[in-house]
Amino acid sequence: MLDVVIVGAGFSGLYLLHRMRGLGLTARVFEAGDGVGGTWYWNRYPGARVDIESQEYSYSFDEALQDEWQWTERYAAQPELLRYLNHVADRFDLRRDISLETRVVSALYDEATSRWKVATENQKTGGETVEARFCVMATGCLSSPNEPKFPGADSFQGPSYHTGRWPHEGVDFTGKRVAVIGTGSSAIQSITEIAKSVGELIVFQRTPNYSVPAHNAPVDPAVVEYWRENRAELRQKARLSGIGIVALEPTERLALETDEAERRAVYEACWAKGGFAIGAAFADQGVDLAANSLAAGFVADKIRAIVKDPETAEKLVPKSYPFGTKRLCVDTGYYEVFNQDNVSLVDISSDPIETITPTGLRLASGAAYSFDALVYAIGFDAMTGALNRIDIRGKGGAALKDKWEHGPRTYLGLMVAGFPNLFLVTGPGSPSVLSNMVVSIEQHVDWIADCITHLNGRQLTTIEATPEAEDAWVAHVNEVADATLYPQANSWYLGANVPGKPRVFMPYVGGVGPYREYCDDVVANDYRGFALSSSAR
Repeated sequence: MLDVVIVGAGFSGLYLLHRMRGLGLTARVFEAGDGVGGTWYWNRYPGARVDIESQEYSYSFDEALQDEWQWTERYAAQPELLRYLNHVADRFDLRRDISLETRVVSALYDEATSRWKVATENQKTGGETVEARFCVMATGCLSSPNEPKFPGADSFQGPSYHTGRWPHEGVDFTGKRVAVIGTGSSAIQSITEIAKSVGELIVFQRTPNYSVPAHNAPVDPAVVEYWRENRAELRQKARLSGIGIVALEPTERLALETDEAERRAVYEACWAKGGFAIGAAFADQGVDLAANSLAAGFVADKIRAIVKDPETAEKLVPKSYPFGTKRLCVDTGYYEVFNQDNVSLVDISSDPIETITPTGLRLASGAAYSFDALVYAIGFDAMTGALNRIDIRGKGGAALKDKWEHGPRTYLGLMVAGFPNLFLVTGPGSPSVLSNMVVSIEQHVDWIADCITHLNGRQLTTIEATPEAEDAWVAHVNEVADATLYPQANSWYLGANVPGKPRVFMPYVGGVGPYREYCDDVVANDYRGFALSSSAR
């Protein structure tokens, strides 16, 4: 019998385990992979790299950990991020409570005992069923790959790969003819690397994405020293900021009230700084289409200036959605790749893929392409995919998947009405993917830990979101999103990349700082919106 079952051993699961132990609770982590790391265990595709500066994309809960770990790059690559998480697992002796290669298949709430029965499968041991008072889903927002559903996919005779399930031993594309389907974040990162060695690269693009330069480089010693001297202040500033990133200084300046020369200078400075800076250039560009079009025009001009072939450049310029309303990509030379003679871009927005063939693929027009290897860079079933693949059933045997049939519903992105003692880390309805994930993860884990402490201290058995609070929060999340330009894009924020998935804006746009204050206020008001019970009912 356990106090807490944790599903997933990434950033969330590792910190959760550490916090639960610190409370003197018995906890166990189940992880499907054969190693820890979550997102950075699974995503090993060429060029995989974080899009938030390394100093900020790291844990803040332990001073000694922050002192001893030294990042090597401004934007850490996947191998370094995985080393970091393995270091954390070893430093805090977490592995002894982590069951690897163990997938959770179901989590069923027993109303008679107020406990969760969690069933697992393991190819070596066959799996087991454990009981716990609390169940915490630390499954990650981008951990369930969007499966390719192209006709004929199984007929391709060459090797095919998915960026979300890249072979651990790597892939050698030297001299080969390679096709990549997709131009989202994982595609942009992998295309940039794959193009360095292939004989020929064909990129099939349905919707172009905005991408900005990272200007990646070895970590600046001056930045390291600045963070060392001002760490406490900087970490707190991140926690109370808009998206949890200190490097993005908040601004009240408005693009529509700035003259053209000054506005251009601001854009140029942001472009030179790199990363998400241009996404925060002006306060009105995320809510006013006229202001947004100015930023979009600037980036479009940059694309046209970089890509030498005008026809290819125009294909790469997004025109169907506002700037920044899809996840802004951060690259290390993406547009420059299309200046290579061995790289071509095929627009499939008006001429879609009809079928995968044994030697390549064919478009609806009849145009056929052949290649040696195929890479599906088609992203993830974001935010809900991993949860919906587990049979999660709450009171009365109600399935979470059924409750979310028309889109996810939560209170604060932390809990779901009808599912007592089930916590979600960075779930739908929280800032999650619209923030620095590590900042949001630490806030959620700390909130959960404090909640369990509160229950135990008052001999309370269960906590559950009320339907009324859930309804009000869902309405608030939608209201805030509708005040922005985000819903105008068919993005994975709305599940638009997964056929048949409900079109609902899932993350909370209100900001990391305001969201944290709201969560704290809920606690200060006796867990407003939650029903707390001292016995099973």
